[in-house]
Amino acid sequence: MEINKLADLNSLRTAPILSKVQIQKLLEELETNIFNADWITIGIMAPGDTKAIEALQSITKKYSSIKFVNLNSLHADGSVFLKGNQKTGNVFIRSENGLGEGILLTCQYDHESKESSTVGPLPLDFFHN
Repeated sequence: MEINKLADLNSLRTAPILSKVQIQKLLEELETNIFNADWITIGIMAPGDTKAIEALQSITKKYSSIKFVNLNSLHADGSVFLKGNQKTGNVFIRSENGLGEGILLTCQYDHESKESSTVGPLPLDFFHN
């Protein structure tokens, strides 16, 4: 399957391997969505808590307006699902088997006339550039 836009990811269970050109193209589209949103929520499916936290930290390093609290207290065994809410700064993590791998990002809006939209899964290292 060719990945040319964010919508191409929606049917995937786990994040694809992307070229640098694909990452740049998707990042441009994603940033338009992020900057137009009032806040975002982030879901990360990872093989372990360390990888999930590293993926979340790569997002906060790239976007200074996105902050989360108490990352040092997060721990879960085995495969995990991490969820972060930019509006509250809260992050939760739980063990969960049978998930794919990747980052799910949902753009949220304060006004109910704008519908939230989720993109992903993006590779865990997507925001490392």
